[in-house]
Amino acid sequence: MQQGAKYSQQVAFDEYGQPFIILREQDKQGRLKGKEAHKANILAARSVAKILRTSLGPRGMDKILVGPDGQPTVTNDGATILQKMNVTHEIGKLLVELSKSQDDEIGDGTTGVVVMAGALLEEAEKLLDKGIHPIRISQGFEDACEVAVKHLEAIADRVPWTEEKLDALYETASTTLGSKVISRFQKQMSKIAVDAVLAVADLKRKDVNFELIKMEGKVGGRLEDTMLVRGVVLDKEMSHSQMDKEIKDAKIAILTCPFEPPKPKNKHKLDITTAEAYRELYAREQKYFKDMVQMCKDSGATLVLCQWGFDDEANHLLLQNKLPAVRWVGGVEIELIAIATGARIVPRFEELESKKLGSAGLVREVSFGTTNDKMVVIEGCAHSKAVTVLIRGGNQMMIDEAERSLHDAMCVTRNLIKDNRIVYGGGAAEVACALKVADFADSVSGVEQYAVRSFADALEQIPIALAENSGLPPIESLAEVRRKQIDQKSNTIGVDCKQKGTNDMKKQKVFETLIGKQQQLLLATQLVRMILKIDDVIQPQDKF
Repeated sequence: MQQGAKYSQQVAFDEYGQPFIILREQDKQGRLKGKEAHKANILAARSVAKILRTSLGPRGMDKILVGPDGQPTVTNDGATILQKMNVTHEIGKLLVELSKSQDDEIGDGTTGVVVMAGALLEEAEKLLDKGIHPIRISQGFEDACEVAVKHLEAIADRVPWTEEKLDALYETASTTLGSKVISRFQKQMSKIAVDAVLAVADLKRKDVNFELIKMEGKVGGRLEDTMLVRGVVLDKEMSHSQMDKEIKDAKIAILTCPFEPPKPKNKHKLDITTAEAYRELYAREQKYFKDMVQMCKDSGATLVLCQWGFDDEANHLLLQNKLPAVRWVGGVEIELIAIATGARIVPRFEELESKKLGSAGLVREVSFGTTNDKMVVIEGCAHSKAVTVLIRGGNQMMIDEAERSLHDAMCVTRNLIKDNRIVYGGGAAEVACALKVADFADSVSGVEQYAVRSFADALEQIPIALAENSGLPPIESLAEVRRKQIDQKSNTIGVDCKQKGTNDMKKQKVFETLIGKQQQLLLATQLVRMILKIDDVIQPQDKF
């Protein structure tokens, strides 16, 4: 009888009173059910969201994360923080995936989406304590989210931009960079990000291929030395120090075959017994090298890029024939150079001909600082669809963070090219949606009304977090924004995080893309509904 009481959840009895096991190794497994499971899941998710809350906004704090190899990462990018945190809890992992999906789809707003999910879960916990069923809470959140997303569309402005007038794109990219480490050079970096995207964008199809934008970092120099190269930058140098360092109107041959005599595939042994045989073998090898170099010269190439290495003999012959070369060029870089210069990648010397060569206005080798760091820059390409952003910085951490920041700004620019509607930042859009959802709650009957009101409260957590992180009194700041939005019937009033003296985000030019903001609300609501539907957690005992 005692055994039956002890395992009432896991053991059943047949008609003869004999027990049988439903869950194997039940004594080694722990179980959380019902409200207890909801509370544990919400606590885990809120703990993760709380870490990111202080990183929200232009005055958000950075986090330092030390990897297993002792390499530190300093960042305030939500997706990067969560990926490097190595979260082990199952619900915590869902938030990591939430941030990653926002990053993959939109590229920006990875911190905001997690903070929003944390605020919704906090409100859901209060409703659970009141005894409201999780499914009714989920339904209320879903209805409120639908109203908020539609209202965002209603209050959105279109930013007119043309290839001649790019101010709107620069300002939106600048808003994205406002919370990053590189915000000191906001204007310069936003210009680099927008120009890079427009260089590779297909404006007719409203499509941007990010694979054509290469980011290359070089430690040393200052952050403001970062530049956009309309071409390809190779972290290589000419194969011989005496080769020409600058080639104008270059004809480029791209080879994926090595400058070496062919090696037999089978096992072989060659016995050389006389000096004459050795000389004959040497002459044969020399002929291989001379033929290879001659084929390159005959094709009209003035620069050779090779995917493989070549020995000193080939290097010497190339120098003698005044044919500059770069060796060990990576596969991805070779493809980019081929696209940019219009060259064909040649797998055999016999196939090399003039129509397979690429062309570039200028190829030059650049040296950096007092060190022997050199790079090859290929500019003025015939099909200048590939560009490179060369990032400089005092250390590798700064370069990595600048790379992440520029990627976010590029993603926002791409989103604006696809859909040029924007909403205003500084919590203005969230407060406007909160007011709309609160009005909608009055028309909702039943228990869902509580959930709809809670959704409006959760939306207000974003401006509260922005005010907190900026050192402003959070409640007073939110109350002032709400009052001004209602009095002035304006959707552009937000939290003045940068203390510029005006709450009007339109005047401050703080923009966010509409699709990015809508995606934040939809993804956060979707995740919260999923967590609320979990009411039973079965795990190995050592997990509890």
